[in-house]
Amino acid sequence: MATYRTPFTTAALVLGSTVLALLSPAPAGALDQALPTVTPVSETPALYDDEAGGNSDADDPAIWRNAAHPGRSLVIATAKEGGLRVYDLGARPVQSLPAPRPPAADDAPGRFNNVDLVTGLRTAGGPADVAVVSDRGTDRLRIYRIDPAAPGGPLTDITDPAAAPVFSADQAEVNEQRTAYGLATWRDRSTGRGYALVSQRERTRLALVELQPTASGTVTYRKVRTLDLPASFRLPNGATWSPCAEPGELPQVEGMVVDPANGTLYAGQEDVGIWRLRADLTGKPALVDKVREYGVPGVYDEETEECTAGTDPGYGGERLSADVEGLTLLQESDGDGHLLASSQGDDTFALYDREVSEDNEYEGGFRVTAASATLDGAQECDGAAVLDAPLGSRYPNGLLVVQDGHETPGTADGEGGTRTATGFKFVDLGEVKEAADL
Repeated sequence: MATYRTPFTTAALVLGSTVLALLSPAPAGALDQALPTVTPVSETPALYDDEAGGNSDADDPAIWRNAAHPGRSLVIATAKEGGLRVYDLGARPVQSLPAPRPPAADDAPGRFNNVDLVTGLRTAGGPADVAVVSDRGTDRLRIYRIDPAAPGGPLTDITDPAAAPVFSADQAEVNEQRTAYGLATWRDRSTGRGYALVSQRERTRLALVELQPTASGTVTYRKVRTLDLPASFRLPNGATWSPCAEPGELPQVEGMVVDPANGTLYAGQEDVGIWRLRADLTGKPALVDKVREYGVPGVYDEETEECTAGTDPGYGGERLSADVEGLTLLQESDGDGHLLASSQGDDTFALYDREVSEDNEYEGGFRVTAASATLDGAQECDGAAVLDAPLGSRYPNGLLVVQDGHETPGTADGEGGTRTATGFKFVDLGEVKEAADL
């Protein structure tokens, strides 16, 4: 049996470059401070990625609207090895579900990465709202039925125990952790079938997976097809460029979202930019926007596990700093809307027109900043979710939930230091739309 090799993080390649301000260009090389700001209304309790905290690390949220009682809607969020968390609209914990234990002592434990929802999925017991989770530790998807009246809590695991790994041939490959990573769900309006788009860690591969009910009431899945995004790029000067990374790693995708109106998938290749392609993974992908670091050469240092950047040739974008994360879709009732992306490298959020006919034109951005000394903003945001619908008296204009990669103030670790904490911030969507003039 192969031994699980704990993954380590390669520091992101983040460089200064000219940043486009919301209303007018900022001076070359200056960090854009002209973007409007919004503040959170509340935050979830901090999660700690250490033994005492259950190795919990906030990553990706999804918002489930309770149609019968909108004010009792829920936020479902991943906590990596800490499993899954469910919160009410006051950011209070409602339920905690553990990630799967490793099959054997040397195997990888479950590690929940991304979550998305399917409304009205066909099951043996009838249509159900479900949360679909990418378990990067076991290379599988997990499916949870959402029922606020369920006695044990609103989420119940209905994953078929026989569900196979998404990308790995066996447990030895699972332990290598080139596994299910990013995730977005999609329902084909012409057939009613439910799907998940899954990205592979440290690879450029995307998989289209169909969710299938079983006679026993569980849900399994089958892989329909895969597509590989580029790993290297031809620059205008004729050179070939690939993002700097640890040897053997390719530029991966994590943040993804599907526009249900036209079956368009938006996929954030972290060190490259945002791709637009068909959700059925046919046709040719188009690069909507690039990160500022696009085209910058780099050399990986084995000792520091970091990249040393070379001279910027000036081929990058102006709105996103690597990594591109947290893609989500703001769907307005009149059919308009915006693609929202987390620009993790500079702690901002970018907004693009939803219309493909407008080539997803950039329409501004914003920051989530501190509301008080104890309610901070969002830094190095991984995941985001938005819902433009009334959610009771607390959020009559809708809700934006963003991951905060540096929850503050920190908590003492007992050894003279501070425990690294993460969490989720709840932001009034009405404030976002007003600030960004949407």
